Amino acid sequence: MPASIIDSSILGNLFSTEAMRAIFSDETRTAKYLEVEAALARVQGRLGLIPAAAAAEIERNCRIDRIDLERLRQQTERAGSPVIGLVQQLVELCVDGQGEYCHWGATTQDITDTATVLQLREALDLVEGDLRGLSASLADLARRHRDTPVIGRSNLQQAVPVTFGYKMAGLLSAVERHRRRLDELRPRLLVGQFAGAAGTLASLPEGGLETQRLLMVELGLGQPDIAWHTQRDAIAEVGCFLGLVGGTLGKFATDVKLMMQTEVAEVYEPFAHGRGSSSTMPQKRNPVSCIYIHAAVAAARPQVTALLEAVVAEHERSAGPWQIEWAALPQICCLMAGALAHARFLAAGLEVDVPRMRANLDLTHGLVVSEAVMMGLAPHLGRERAHHLVYDLCRTAIAGGRPLVELLAETPEVADHLDRPALDRLCDPANYLGLAGAMVDRVLARLADC
Repeated sequence: MPASIIDSSILGNLFSTEAMRAIFSDETRTAKYLEVEAALARVQGRLGLIPAAAAAEIERNCRIDRIDLERLRQQTERAGSPVIGLVQQLVELCVDGQGEYCHWGATTQDITDTATVLQLREALDLVEGDLRGLSASLADLARRHRDTPVIGRSNLQQAVPVTFGYKMAGLLSAVERHRRRLDELRPRLLVGQFAGAAGTLASLPEGGLETQRLLMVELGLGQPDIAWHTQRDAIAEVGCFLGLVGGTLGKFATDVKLMMQTEVAEVYEPFAHGRGSSSTMPQKRNPVSCIYIHAAVAAARPQVTALLEAVVAEHERSAGPWQIEWAALPQICCLMAGALAHARFLAAGLEVDVPRMRANLDLTHGLVVSEAVMMGLAPHLGRERAHHLVYDLCRTAIAGGRPLVELLAETPEVADHLDRPALDRLCDPANYLGLAGAMVDRVLARLADC
């Protein structure tokens, strides 16, 4: 009976995905332990460190369907580590005492850490696919709305016009940086562990480093220069990376849900019958994906902090900090998978109301282009005088509810320099988009493979 919301049969797919949960399931974790033990036996048999027959027998039994998971639970509760119970079962499964060569020269943390890296390799492959898909959808929105005017907001107030493509390109640039971060961290992360009790491989003075090298070749991992039993920076880096991804997804969700408010109504989440409905208010269309993105990334963030705590490990093998990772890593990965799935759905089907964007630009009757007017008058009046004049006219426009362009046309100090057609051009928000389009083009030009 699942107690975690990630594993809930009802709510689980709102907070995570089947694919990511499978990677961090008991079955997959145990299978990864077995994969490492089998590779270790295979390599040591090849090197003559254990009998070839023993290596073959150990590998034959390193299958998840041969492991009693209920018994493994009991063994783990007693010993404090699943690897100890797993090795006990393997020893018993092997005939003619061949199992005594299982786990030769290894320590529990070697197997656990290497299995964790194998899990993270698969998890990051899923994250990479989601980031690629999100980039493609954001790029499409940026292209289609490169020149679609929308109000830019500062301190939650209308500021100056931008384009909707510019907003999407800003998010896209962040997602692309995350993709580069992922490429950069992989070589640091995808390094296995085989170093023995205190990391010195004292149990294998002959052939220890060669075993380590060939084991990593078998598993497709990098060979460590030195044991990282209590050097957890690479694991923490993964958590911080996913935390950064979560920040970008949270920003996306926050902007969309604010723009989806009834009074704003510039964009909407993809429509599906009944999605986002209320039990009492038939008219409601709630931002479902935004809600769960926000919840998932907020729930994951403290777990990132927990991984940073796990870096503070004592001496050569820690007592407690290491186990923090067992709890935090699966939660971060599963929650971020859910947030990424919602973000992809949101970006792929986002509904954009261009007329409403224009209506909101016109909401203040020209006040949002007061900077444009000021800059247009500055060559004639000087910047300081132009600023004070336009400031006073804006206050008058607000008090009287009149369009700014009319007050400008009635002001001799303005009319002496700018005629009505020139003022109309200055007061059209679509004419004050700056270099938004050029910036969109630069972001799109640097896409990796969208």
